[in-house]
Order: sequence, then structure tokens, then C-alpha cells
Amino acid sequence: METTSILSTDFINFLVVSVLSLVIGLSQRKLYLKNSDEPKIFGSDRTFTLIGIFGYILYVIGGDCLTPFLCGGAALTLLLSIMYAHKIFVRNHMGITSIMIALITYCLAPITYKMSITITLLIVVAILILTEMKEKFTRFTQNMNDEEFINLAKFLIIAGVILPILPKDELIEGSGLTPYTIWLATVVISGISYASYLVKKYIFPNGGVIITGILGGIYSSTATCLILAKKAKDKNEGLSEYAAAIFCAITMMYFKILILLGIFNLPLMVKYWYLFAIMIVITALVAFYFYMKNKKEMSNETEQTEIKEEEKNPLEFKVAILFAILFIAFTLVTHYALLYFGDSGLRILSIIVGVTDINPFIINLFQAQHNVSESLLILAAFQAIISNNFVKMIYGIVFSGKKLLKLLITGFSVICISNILLILIAL
Repeated sequence: METTSILSTDFINFLVVSVLSLVIGLSQRKLYLKNSDEPKIFGSDRTFTLIGIFGYILYVIGGDCLTPFLCGGAALTLLLSIMYAHKIFVRNHMGITSIMIALITYCLAPITYKMSITITLLIVVAILILTEMKEKFTRFTQNMNDEEFINLAKFLIIAGVILPILPKDELIEGSGLTPYTIWLATVVISGISYASYLVKKYIFPNGGVIITGILGGIYSSTATCLILAKKAKDKNEGLSEYAAAIFCAITMMYFKILILLGIFNLPLMVKYWYLFAIMIVITALVAFYFYMKNKKEMSNETEQTEIKEEEKNPLEFKVAILFAILFIAFTLVTHYALLYFGDSGLRILSIIVGVTDINPFIINLFQAQHNVSESLLILAAFQAIISNNFVKMIYGIVFSGKKLLKLLITGFSVICISNILLILIAL
């Protein structure tokens, strides 16, 4: 017999369904063994494997007719319903996870035939992950406050409901400013900030100084620098750790801007990604230097400093509106600066906006269709970043009571000089 006849589609699909059904069953047996105190009222490895094979047989023998498969599914549902009634009235337990997994296992065969083995694998992976993470999901939901699902609903509304229906007609001719681009910028920056906010609040709620710098840099590098500088003001040792965290925030700022460039102007990112990558490496090395410096200064017995600072939810309505207003303002200012002062107007403007939140200006540069060269767009972005870094250095020095004076001047000097030399060489 030829190999091709042995490894037929039916044979391969049978192996896939059988093996994956067994894997599901083994995962269920593991849960039973893990919760040995609870009575076992449903099968595990062999039962789930036989359910998968049962579904395969009825689906294959039916051919184009689904009647045998549907009848088998009805019979299986009846048996599972009897088991569930016993579970409710005798065991006083309401969970239907095992029943749902059994029904999904029964459907593996048609999924494999009608869609693909890859989809079948993804479904099984999802089952394994969801069943294994039951306790983690429970702890996570217990830690969530009442507002988080409302916040999630807000994001789904602004991203999935409002954004698609907004018009794409220019509000001012030649500015590239449309209701859609305004809200798209708001959605993207809010989404990135919200993800960082959730990670910081629920995965690293008591994260140390370095974790605060890394995650805070994605959320808002300026706000993070202010928070860390204020905390450093009350410290007499371990100041290098706060400097390291501040430069971690700056590193993540460069990384976030690179991500924004990829979202709003992929061809520009493909052409100039290496400039941001170089600055990410340089800034990360500065942060690592101060981190190692702190390790040498502090004894091993010193406990890691925790930062507990309640951050503003990035999905608050006033936060989104403020960002949208800033985005509109910077778009209009950039448009008229180019219109009346040309390229030099954009260069000067990019330095001035460094004293504010540069995200609206940066996104406007990447998103709008300004009649300027690509190199000028990147130059303006880096000039805004350099100006903003200088402002952060001043903030850090002032709010730390000058305790971080030498550390911040040293670190920011390396970063700003490197950035200036990079754009002079590359642009």
C-alpha cells in the first residue's frame, strides 16, 4: 500500500481529533487530582477521548448529511443534562465547565474538516489555558474594583462604536484634520496607556522603583519622572535607583514613539526605525549604569523600595477630551506654521512643544499628510523629544529637591547629546 493512501485526510484528521481529545481529557484529570477533596462526578481522559472519537465517527459516516452527528450530539447533551441535574440536586454545585468542554470536544471533528487543523489546535489551546487559569482569573476579578469593567466598556465604545462612524472629511482644507484622525489618535494613545495602567495596577501593584519606571514610561514618561522625583526627595540613599527608573521611563518613551510611528506611518518606520532603536539602546544603557551603580552603593539587606502611587485612569472622559483638544491645537499650529513660515517654522515649533505633552504633536506629524520631506518629519519628532527630555530633567531636579541634580544632568546629557549627534549624522 502506498504511503499517500495510508496518510489520507481521514486518517490524519482521526489522529488529530483523538490526540487532542486525549489532551483535553488529561487536562481535566489533572484538575481532578489537583482538587482531590471534591468528588469526581464526570469522566476525564478516556471519556473525553471517546467523546471526540464518537463525534468523528458520526460526522464521517454522515458525509454531507449532518443528521447522524446532530442525533449523536442530542444524545450526548441528554446524558450531560442528566449528569448536570445530579450535580445540582445531589452535589449542590452549579458549574458547567466540564459539560461545555465535553460538547466542544464532540465538535472537534467537523471543525477539523470544515476549517483547518490550525483552528482546532487554537481551540484546544484556549481550552487548556482557560481551565488552568481558573484560580488566577478568580484572584484577578477579586482584585478588580467596580469601575474597571465600566472603563473597559468605555474603551470598547470609543474604539469600536464611535471611531468607525466618524467622517473622514477634512475640517480645514490642507490640514489633514478630520473627525476620524482626531479620534483615532485619541483611541491609540488611550489604548496604549490603558494597557500599561492595567499591568501596573493588577500585575505589579506593589512594583519596585524600576517597574514603576518601565510601565510608567509607557503610560506617561513625564508624569512618571515627576512621581519618582518626588519620592526621591524623601530619600537619603538609593538615589541612583530612582535615576535608573527615570531613564527606564525615557527608554519606554522612545519605544512607545516607535510603536506610534509604526501604527500611523509604517513606511516611515521601516525607513527610520534604526534611529529610535539606537536611542532605545543608549537610554537603556544609561538606566542600566545607574542601576548597577545603585547595587554597588546599597547593601544586600536593603529592601526593594516600593512605589504606591494612584495613577489617573487614561480612559477618564476629561483625559481623552484634553488629548483630543491638544491634538487639534497642534495640528492647526503645525499646519499654519508650515503655511506661513515653511520648514523653519516646523523646526522651531518642534522645540517649543517640548514643554508640553509631545504625544499629540508626534502623532500629528506621523499621521497628517504635511507637504514636507520625511527627514524633516523625523527631525521635528526628535527635536520635540530632546526638548521634552530637557524639561523632564528640570522637573526631576526641582521636584527631587536637587537630590538627583548630578545624576540627572549626567544621564540626560548623555542621552540628549547622543540624540543630537544621531540626527546630525543620519539626517
